[in-house]
Amino acid sequence: MPELAALVPALGIGAWLLVAAGALIVGFSKTALPGAGTIAVGLFALAMPAKESTAALLLLLIVGDMTALWVYRREPDLRTLVRLLPSAMIGVVIGVFYFAHVDGPGVRLTIGVILLALVLVTVTRRQLAQRRSVAAARAGREEAPAAVGSQPGLAATAQGVGYGLMGGFTTMVANAAGPVMSLYFYAMRMPVLTFLGTSAWYFAIVNLFKVPFSAGLGLITRETLVMDALLVPVVLLGAFLGSRVARRIPQKVFENLILVLTVAAAVGLLVI
Repeated sequence: MPELAALVPALGIGAWLLVAAGALIVGFSKTALPGAGTIAVGLFALAMPAKESTAALLLLLIVGDMTALWVYRREPDLRTLVRLLPSAMIGVVIGVFYFAHVDGPGVRLTIGVILLALVLVTVTRRQLAQRRSVAAARAGREEAPAAVGSQPGLAATAQGVGYGLMGGFTTMVANAAGPVMSLYFYAMRMPVLTFLGTSAWYFAIVNLFKVPFSAGLGLITRETLVMDALLVPVVLLGAFLGSRVARRIPQKVFENLILVLTVAAAVGLLVI
């Protein structure tokens, strides 16, 4: 027991409360609201040094990913995953080099600006689409509702590559890809469960891909592993609560929450 106690990070009560709250949010975000995961990033960064916090959070995110995979294993959009994953892995590698040479404030500023720009683009595109629908209705035409991922092939592929790169980059440097990828899935007009299933598969694969790089940077330690082992039950509780909530969220409410959480995450990264 003394040896185990020596491995547990010497955090105060307040810091333990912060990481416990972060672990609960990790589980909840994986099965209900992916964009909320950035709140956990902030809580962990407040409780412990920034770079060490990314490794501690990564292992808990993987636990949440495995839980979400079980809950939504039949829900993913495979075409979307094929578009995203190759460029996401390239983004992770770029993030490794960036992470090694840029300090914490620079990382947060970069990601915050990217998120706000993506929100602006996404909202603008949605408004233009709504105006076209209204104009078509007034002209006596009826536009067919867009299917999941319905865009011209080349445009869809280019968008997927771009978001994949940004998602891989932001998840490597700050575990903050949740809002980025949520905006992409939102733009694809995915139903709630397809959104969550595709997100679960994407992050499970990408986060596992990140582990060797985090270990190579010396961020995963015995102390980190012990702390995460203590927090796993909290992640599982959050995932259970999220899975109960997700199936009751109306599509419009879900989409609005995604946008609000993304803006909140971006502002938080810029001001904290």
